[in-house]
Amino acid sequence: MPSFDVVSEVDLHQLTNAVDQAGRIVSNRFDFKGVEASFQREERSVIITAEATFQITQMEDMLRTALIKCDIAAAAMECGKPVPSGKGVKETVTLRHGLDSAQCKQLVKMIKDAKLKVQAQIQGEQVRVTGKKRDDLQQVIALLKDADFEQPLQFTNFRD
Repeated sequence: MPSFDVVSEVDLHQLTNAVDQAGRIVSNRFDFKGVEASFQREERSVIITAEATFQITQMEDMLRTALIKCDIAAAAMECGKPVPSGKGVKETVTLRHGLDSAQCKQLVKMIKDAKLKVQAQIQGEQVRVTGKKRDDLQQVIALLKDADFEQPLQFTNFRD
C-alpha cells in the first residue's frame, strides 16, 4: 500500500552552511566594516550579535536569504527579541523542528475534511498518510502544499 510521511525538519548541515554564508556576507558588507557583528550556531538556533538593533534586523534578513539559498524554508525561523548585552545587542533565532501534537491533529483533520480515500495516522512528530492509489497521495501532497500552514512541511519516505 503506497504511503508517505509528512514532517517538518531542518537539515543541520545545510543550517551550518547558511550560517557560514551569512557570516561571509556580513564580513564583506561595507556598512558592517569595523563593526563587531557575528552569527553563531548552537544546535537548532542561531545567535546574532551586533552593536545596534537596526544591524540585528539587517542581519536577520541576511540569514533569511542564506537559509533560502540553502533550501531551508524561511518560515522555520522564529526570531526572538533583541536583548542588550554589554556594549552590544544579541538575538536568538530558533528554527522550528518537528510537529507537535496539535499541529499533527490539524494536519489529520485537514486531510480527512478533503474526503480523499486515504488514511492519516500520527506517529510521534510526523504524520503517515496511506492510500490505495498513488494519485490519491499526490492529491494530499498538493492539498498540504496549498494550505497555509504556519510551519514548512516536507514529504518523505514515499513508498509504493
